[in-house]
Amino acid sequence: MKNGSRLAALGGVVVAGALALSACGSDNNNGASTANVPAGDIDCAKATVNAAGSSAQKNAIEEWTKIYAQKCAGANLNYNPSGSGAGIQAFTQGQVAFAGSDSALKPEEVTAAKQRCQGGNALNLPMVVGPVAVIYNLQGVDGLQLSPATLAGIFSGKIKNWNDPAIAKENPGAKLPGDAIKPVYRADESGTTDNFTKYLKTTAPDAWQWEPAKKWPAPAGQGANKSDGVTAQVKNTAGTISYVEMSYAETNKLQTAKVKNGAGEYTELTADSASKAVAGAQVVGTGNDVALKIDYATKEAGAYPIVLVTYEIACEKGLPTEQAQFVKSFLTYTSSADGQKILTSLGYAPLPASVLSKVQTSVKALS
Repeated sequence: MKNGSRLAALGGVVVAGALALSACGSDNNNGASTANVPAGDIDCAKATVNAAGSSAQKNAIEEWTKIYAQKCAGANLNYNPSGSGAGIQAFTQGQVAFAGSDSALKPEEVTAAKQRCQGGNALNLPMVVGPVAVIYNLQGVDGLQLSPATLAGIFSGKIKNWNDPAIAKENPGAKLPGDAIKPVYRADESGTTDNFTKYLKTTAPDAWQWEPAKKWPAPAGQGANKSDGVTAQVKNTAGTISYVEMSYAETNKLQTAKVKNGAGEYTELTADSASKAVAGAQVVGTGNDVALKIDYATKEAGAYPIVLVTYEIACEKGLPTEQAQFVKSFLTYTSSADGQKILTSLGYAPLPASVLSKVQTSVKALS
């Protein structure tokens, strides 16, 4: 690809790159605490590498980049949070060394990814548990409780007012206004949307008629671009409801709903309740591929059911040597105990041990 096109495709990387450069070579100045600096056994790679994709993991990638660069002077990762769909496209077109995606590669994406990897496999490597918060803006109504069927009714446009009997039944004693509900959805292709619509289709098939998709499929509501746009729309507009990663909900101090799980519990969203849901996920990938199937109807006690896992899509082999060395080194750090322990403070959940051990084995196999 020509340099001009390459730069255009990576237009959003300047901030992340500057962050990494400012951290390079510094020990403690305005950086992360030394407790979070990668352990000395990581084989640092000195290179400048581009990556793109999931905006859900943006805050995690930025923190990882800063900390990794503290340990590895000369390391520079430019990450463009362009969205999962755009990230996979950039990866298959050879514009980036790896992609972040909130969904594993689709069957129709595998061939292009394999070509990108010069015939090697493109691996789905879970790295961040990004619980999907149901956020809303309704003054005087905290701790809203919603079942899958009610959520499906709201986002399909069938439940139109906040005092609808379905909502009132699930929230006894709440002072629900008769105001119109204003659903907000992701306007761009999004792995968050893909996961949220999978959840609705799996848990409330009678109320949700559309197939899961990265592009919002239902006619109701108003679109907003990327996680930042959704967050701003809900924060600034009374009566709105949407779905966004927990980190964005926490950063912006938004109201979040308790969601009914398969055990019949209305569960508050926390890092712990989200990890419980992922611990029961089934590995459906083969070999070193760690694609997961999330059980959205989980009956695990205390599990919050709407979770997404952000994957790093990486070539098992086939990248140019410098890129391959960087990707393996960086993902070795992010999948380490040091890398995972920073996630909770950023509004994410760490991978459960059962999944993390598989990811670490796969990262070691990168070449």
